[in-house]
Amino acid sequence: MTRVAFVTGADRGLGFYLVRFLLENKYTVFAGRYLPEVEALEALKGQYQDTLMLVPLDIGSAESVKEAARSIAGSTGHIDIIINNAGIIHQADNATMLVDMDDEAMAHLYNVNTLGALRVSNALMGLLLQGKQRLIINISSEAGSISRNKRINMYGYCMSKAALNMQSSLMHNHLRKLGGQVMVFHPGWLQSYMSGEKNMEAPIPPEESAYKIMNIVQDHKKYLGEEPVYIDLDGNLWPW
Repeated sequence: MTRVAFVTGADRGLGFYLVRFLLENKYTVFAGRYLPEVEALEALKGQYQDTLMLVPLDIGSAESVKEAARSIAGSTGHIDIIINNAGIIHQADNATMLVDMDDEAMAHLYNVNTLGALRVSNALMGLLLQGKQRLIINISSEAGSISRNKRINMYGYCMSKAALNMQSSLMHNHLRKLGGQVMVFHPGWLQSYMSGEKNMEAPIPPEESAYKIMNIVQDHKKYLGEEPVYIDLDGNLWPW
């Protein structure tokens, strides 16, 4: 049976390289794209005409997620891996408790970073349970770790990732009884476009992060336990 994966936020950065790794390793990939003007996926589609499908997707919209799920279900009877990679930050989230905070910005972060992943996993669960691997990978952050928190700002982002971690635990508890599992990754400080422009201050190129993540994922059964594994690129466990 052909192995099938779905990746959100696949237009560029980490998501794009996760897609490329999966294609190189003989997966059929459904790539959720939010930015049709970004041409990298189109070029990749030229190399993998038969195994890469581009799916319009805004994980912040319940209707968009449902439409994407319907489209995918029309093309495959199963999914082996769901990678919830899409996420955002917000400049207004830099405020500390000493100034007025932007409730709307924080709600937007939660809607995308937390509820977006839940929408996707929930909408595709039927297809996932028809696959062999039954694996959900949630791209979280060190910002989701309460035990290691040193920040005094980014309330919205940090809370959205901590909530994503709780979501991962809830889903793992159920999924492992059905023969699956959830993995949670801190992908490192990446040269990403999350702020709108590529952050070149960060030390880790997204392709390096993607390939390290997927090399760990290939041995995912090693990490199967009562709790979902929360891990970084070097295989180090992170505290919740």
